[in-house]
Amino acid sequence: MSLPRSPAFDALNRAADERILILDGAMGTQIQDLHLSEEDYTGHGSGHVCRHHSEHPQKGNNDLLILTQPDAVEDIHYRYAIAGADIVETNTFSSTTIAQADYGLENAIEDLNVEGARVVRRALDRATAQDGKPRFVAGALGPTNRTASISPDVNDPGFRAITFDQLRIAYLQQARGLIKGGSDILLIETIFDTLNAKAAIFACQQAMEEHGQAIPLMISGTITDASGRTLSGQTPTAFWYSVRHANPWTVGLNCALGAAAMRPHLAEMAGVADTRICAYPNAGLPNAFGQYDEGPDDTARQVAEFAAEGLVNVVGGCCGTTPDHIRAIADAVAAHSPRKVLAHV
Repeated sequence: MSLPRSPAFDALNRAADERILILDGAMGTQIQDLHLSEEDYTGHGSGHVCRHHSEHPQKGNNDLLILTQPDAVEDIHYRYAIAGADIVETNTFSSTTIAQADYGLENAIEDLNVEGARVVRRALDRATAQDGKPRFVAGALGPTNRTASISPDVNDPGFRAITFDQLRIAYLQQARGLIKGGSDILLIETIFDTLNAKAAIFACQQAMEEHGQAIPLMISGTITDASGRTLSGQTPTAFWYSVRHANPWTVGLNCALGAAAMRPHLAEMAGVADTRICAYPNAGLPNAFGQYDEGPDDTARQVAEFAAEGLVNVVGGCCGTTPDHIRAIADAVAAHSPRKVLAHV
């Protein structure tokens, strides 16, 4: 694919050459702290009533808050930006027809993604007006709740709940909306099945071709347990070689693990990937109540070790991290230089 680069592409490259960039933190735990009701989710409590009708309960559909609680979502994005984030993700982790089918809102996909990017941009513009620092919108594409590589039925190992083309079509609709809304970056994240990721890559490239510009692509996998592999069985090295053809702006890991457990897998990827490395671990592992106990200073200290060892170019936080975590991480890595990208071989 030979397309002219977007203006943000060059600006992002310049920034990443100078220092380790900061990604934002968790959205879900910030939303949980709002203690929203069903009426809040549907918008009946705010006046932003969703125009897309569904008979399903919506409480827990965090992406819908883009449309029904835009001010609250914008404020979360803004707090991350002011805390030090250079790159802030859209609240669109589940904004595909596949994921929204659980809520009966398959027809809301364009609005979710377009407005999701616009809400972030408003938040970043507010922050930039305050401190003059440029920031970038990352359009987030989550893994969906289906896997193309593994059967969900132990009695029928050949069965698949989703096809590659169904994933590609869903991701294409999402990527189009994110680009239309003004995303500077497309971030395919929390990948547990590389075949799903390949469908997302295909869709993002198609959307870029339609748009007529190359947009930075970030790809982030997740190691699901102590085996050091993704759910579909790949090591970090194998994962990299499976997505290398996309020429991603960054590749890396997020979620599932805290920083300490992530480190060896991140080091493996940094040893083979000839592109920038991004890492955003959880705030440790969840406790018995599903809460994250690791404080900002502990997370920041461990992420700073990634930086001191020359493993990373972009860092941030995943589940359980807060604006305080991101502020601490930004301060902790500020003295370290970004990882030198390996020569292409």
